[in-house]
Amino acid sequence: MELRGMRMPMGGQDSRGQGLGLGIPSAGAPVSSIITAVRQQDYSASVWLRRREKLEHSQQKCIVIFALVCCFAVLVALIFSAVDVWGEDEDGITEDNCSRNCSVVLVENIPEDISFLDNGTSHVPLSEGLFNLLDRANRAVEIVSPLWLLNSSDYESSFQPAARQGRALLSKLQGLKARGVNLKISSGIIDSTELSALDKHYAEVHYINMTALTKGHLLSSFWVVDRRHFYIGSASMDWRSLATRKELGVLVYNCSCLALDLHRVFSLYWGLQYKDFIPSFWSKRLFALFNKDSPLDLTINSSKAQAYISTSPDVFIPKERSNDLEAISRVIQEARHFIYISIIDYLPLLSRDAHRYWSRIDGLIREALILRKVRVRLLISCWEKSEPLSFNFLWSLRSLCMEQANCSLEAKFFSPRMQRDGSLQGINYNRFMVTDKAIYLGNLDWVGNEFTFNAGAGLVISQPEGVEDRNSTVVDQLRASFERDWFSRYTRSLQANKIPVCNKHQNKRLVSGKSSHIDNGPVPIRTGQHDNGPAPMRNNHRNDGQTPLKTRPHDDRLTKTSRHGMANGLGPVMDSYQDRGRVKTSHLENRQVQIKDNHHDNPMDPRSQSAESSGSREISNGAL
Repeated sequence: MELRGMRMPMGGQDSRGQGLGLGIPSAGAPVSSIITAVRQQDYSASVWLRRREKLEHSQQKCIVIFALVCCFAVLVALIFSAVDVWGEDEDGITEDNCSRNCSVVLVENIPEDISFLDNGTSHVPLSEGLFNLLDRANRAVEIVSPLWLLNSSDYESSFQPAARQGRALLSKLQGLKARGVNLKISSGIIDSTELSALDKHYAEVHYINMTALTKGHLLSSFWVVDRRHFYIGSASMDWRSLATRKELGVLVYNCSCLALDLHRVFSLYWGLQYKDFIPSFWSKRLFALFNKDSPLDLTINSSKAQAYISTSPDVFIPKERSNDLEAISRVIQEARHFIYISIIDYLPLLSRDAHRYWSRIDGLIREALILRKVRVRLLISCWEKSEPLSFNFLWSLRSLCMEQANCSLEAKFFSPRMQRDGSLQGINYNRFMVTDKAIYLGNLDWVGNEFTFNAGAGLVISQPEGVEDRNSTVVDQLRASFERDWFSRYTRSLQANKIPVCNKHQNKRLVSGKSSHIDNGPVPIRTGQHDNGPAPMRNNHRNDGQTPLKTRPHDDRLTKTSRHGMANGLGPVMDSYQDRGRVKTSHLENRQVQIKDNHHDNPMDPRSQSAESSGSREISNGAL
């Protein structure tokens, strides 16, 4: 009985199951209620599953959005931290409200023993112009200079009275703090007692490790005052630039459009303090306001003009900025009548040891001569550190015009004066080009390595030819300065197949080789380390006790001297630290940058190549 009782329900369940499976109603509960219950359960399960899927999908979306937001925030932080930009609103000056009615004044330093009696062209003295800029300062003075050597020794001051201008300029810079004017300085890693004193008491100084960034040097030389006035030219913060060297630059007043653009170049240097890498992204506040394709339309000395700022090297150029090579190329290509070039060194090579031809500028000059029949004049400096290969390239350019109608290339070299003590004075440090339409004034010599490794800045100003008062235009003023130098008694024409004797070492090599093609310059030139220093005797450190170490041109502006008394009654002996290494420790990275004498560099090393140009050799020749 129990077994049957148990089987019947099971049988009933089977029958109901079979009925459900075969579509036959069972004798138990109604089929509709079972189906309804099952459907309700399925619906509840599907609703729960859908809700769960939505929840998981929402969580995934939130995670993805959060990750994207984090990535975007990191990217923005990287972009705006790539370069620290001083100032947020740039004193409210913008491209739309900046001043375009400007005045430009040429400033020069002409050494006392150089006189241009045949031509009365003269300009404002450099020291007077710089003092005037500081007098106009109300808020901020920003200075970039490759050298800081304003203090001359007592002997140097007595020998060169104009050397006192350096001390006066340093004193005026120190007085800015009392007037409430901020002094900001960007410099390469150099050893300068004056710069250290300014850093401690009077100014904010940022050091740029150019060795780590480009294996080159910071050769830019410019001032920006209140983002309204500025100076740019060949002179650095060296007492010799105010006394014994022939320098040229421009002062631009009440021109906040260009001053703001040059301030952005300063801001780029300012933000690179102690960095050992070049940022992949530049802040928008470093973008150029004007360039060769979109120059600034402005009025200069009541005449219409266009202008823009250029810089080097390429790795230091943010968006919209034209580099120096592009600026030089544009000025040469737009010339129609003449191109006058005054430069220290002209050497279209990337490396003097490898002799790799650098055609960027040299090729453009050849095109101007042959294709457009433009008259070209090249005035280069002939001094103790001149490179003889420069004259080979000048001869090559001159040969293009042999038996060519309407082809004219002239080359001269500017010879400095030799003092009673055998030192040189009046070396031509000008770095400019003037054509019938425009000027280019920069900080670099026309050597391939300069533009590749070193940091410099340039100014291009172009003015139309139809201006009534041509004497008021910057183009004609600079042309008059060039022609004054060109026709002066301090220049000598380059003779065919004759190498000008610019230093004693070269003279000895030529004499030992029994060469008859020697153009003996007007005066013998010594081979001491200072190009124009006043000391009658200076000791060169030797690497083997017999042979003097090879020194780099550009005069040793950083040479640090100390007075040690008299030697055999000939005068004070200056002990030079030129050939000793110097170490400067980074305060942020706590690392040392060893600056070594380039005599030990591998000639094929880019670092050595970058020091081959005259501007770099000037830095390398000093105590870093």
